[in-house]
Amino acid sequence: MGRTTGIALAATALLSTLTGCDAATDKAGEIVSSATAAVASAAQEKMNEVKDGVNAGGDVSAGPTSTDGDRTVSTITATNPKDKTADYTVMVNFRDSDGNLLDAVVLTIDGVEPGKSKTGTARSNRTLSGDSKAEIAQALRH
Repeated sequence: MGRTTGIALAATALLSTLTGCDAATDKAGEIVSSATAAVASAAQEKMNEVKDGVNAGGDVSAGPTSTDGDRTVSTITATNPKDKTADYTVMVNFRDSDGNLLDAVVLTIDGVEPGKSKTGTARSNRTLSGDSKAEIAQALRH
C-alpha cells in the first residue's frame, strides 16, 4: 500500500472514531482528493521532462480498463504515422464514471517503427474502487 493511501486510510479510521460518519467521509474524501492531485502533478512533471517532444495525442489510444491483481490497467496503443522510428511518452488518467480523477500515470512506449503500432500497459499507482475509464491526458512523440 502506498504511503498516500495509507495516510488516507489512517485518517479515515481516526476521523470515524472522533467524529460522525458524515464528517469522517467528507474529510477522507478531501485527503484522497489531495493525494490524487499530487499524483497528477507528479505525472505532469514527468511529462515536462521530455525534451523535443511533439504533441501526439492523435497517435495514441487507451483501451478498456481491467484489473491485474489489485491494480487497474489499460492497454495503450501508439501508432507512428511518421517516416522514422519514434518513442512515445504518454500520461494516462484513470477516471470514475462521474469523470472524477482517480489516478494518473506516465508510461513510455519505445521504438515504434514507421507506419506500425506498439502497445504498453498503463497500471494504476494504487487500488481503484468501482468502474473506471482510462483516457489519454497527454502524449508526446520524440
